[in-house]
Amino acid sequence: MARRRGRYEMAAGAEQRRGGSETICNFVICNDPSLRGQPIIFNPDFFVEKLRHEKPEVFTELVVSNITRLIDLPGTELAQLMGEEEPKLPGGTGTASGFFRSLMSLKRKDKGVVFGSPLTEEGIAQVSQLIEYLHKNLRVEGLFRVPGNSVRQQLLKDALNSGLDVDLDSGEFHSNDVATLLKVFLGELPEPLLTRKHFHAHLKIADLMLFDEKGNKTGAPDKERQIEALQLLFLLLPAPNRSLLKLLLDLLYQTAKKQDKNKMSAHNLALMFAPHILWPRNVTANDLQENITKLNNGVAFMIKHSQKLFKQ
Repeated sequence: MARRRGRYEMAAGAEQRRGGSETICNFVICNDPSLRGQPIIFNPDFFVEKLRHEKPEVFTELVVSNITRLIDLPGTELAQLMGEEEPKLPGGTGTASGFFRSLMSLKRKDKGVVFGSPLTEEGIAQVSQLIEYLHKNLRVEGLFRVPGNSVRQQLLKDALNSGLDVDLDSGEFHSNDVATLLKVFLGELPEPLLTRKHFHAHLKIADLMLFDEKGNKTGAPDKERQIEALQLLFLLLPAPNRSLLKLLLDLLYQTAKKQDKNKMSAHNLALMFAPHILWPRNVTANDLQENITKLNNGVAFMIKHSQKLFKQ
């Protein structure tokens, strides 16, 4: 288990956010008298984490102010992103359901269960076994779409919940078992990996379009602004969410690169994962209605551009 955890911690430590990170970095240098006028090795991660830990409120306000430079967030949605108001989500999911989900999660966590519990380093170290295995089996046709065997999945789930290192290369489990269980893990998190506070911001980012020479909005996505906005939004995620998101998006990016073999494009993968990582909990497709296409396209965009969203 220590070996698995070591891999996870190295991945988390190597995680690098670009674009928005440099803005935050410059802010720290300018506002820390001990750093001004001194030769500095430019490491955005160091300065971002310095501000995040020493002045979390300033950090959040600075990141959000840069986000609002890119997308229009009305007062209520801005307060939700800042964590000042409970998000108003489709299907009536709100404080009460969130409270009971958190209560159940605490009970499960007390039992040492990984599935259904809030994200922890231990949990990510366990699920990273699935991700590592899938990286070696990206050519399997219908990966993530074809369901695995329910009996084998339960055996594997029980092993992971027990904190065991599992020899996935033994042949006891099929790639579809592992792929399906990864989706189950994400779907059983108390809240989506991308968090419910960020739901409306993701909808706005999907709407960012280029303007023509007359200043009129076109139907072409403004990919550069979308990437910058996502980089900034990811800075606001809890550290475990950010680390697992990086691992997941890289896996899906590599999967899509092998679509000639596995028949799974970025769009197909987005259809499989958007309900688990972006949709608010306890909502139906009917609750989301016209936003489903936008949400699916948003996840497909993240998969296609994961190498820019996170420095590899």
